[in-house]
Amino acid sequence: MKERFSVPCASVLMLLKIADGKTKVLLQRRQNTGFMDGLWDLSCSGHVEHGENMSQAAVREAKEELGVDISPDKIEFFVFIHKRDEEWDLTFCNAYFVCTEFSGEPRVCEPHKCSEIKWFDLDNLPADLIYDRRQALKAYRDGVHYIEYGWNK
Repeated sequence: MKERFSVPCASVLMLLKIADGKTKVLLQRRQNTGFMDGLWDLSCSGHVEHGENMSQAAVREAKEELGVDISPDKIEFFVFIHKRDEEWDLTFCNAYFVCTEFSGEPRVCEPHKCSEIKWFDLDNLPADLIYDRRQALKAYRDGVHYIEYGWNK
């Protein structure tokens, strides 16, 4: 029997910068996590810990995964994605935030979970980007704030 109230909540942060007149997004390539390894992910992400809100989790994950410092008032919510992953038989509640102001140069701080980071043109993303992250980026561009998918209708 499944445990009640066990839906993972995660916070996902997208770092953006302007370079050469184009908007760039920082992506990380996952490895050794057991979930979507080898694919590109947004800048950083992680589960929300007990007693922590989603924006606090985004700031914490940025420090842990990328070594950058972010003031909580410099992140902005842009979409909530409620998805069901049939392959993993899991349901996720993910809040997505964007940040353009941070201190420090992003670097791989968890090489056991991330093989590389790279800035990509927001209009020229890699084909091997995690599907719901691609949906989040589309929502960001389109001004959509809520998405749900994975349930048979």
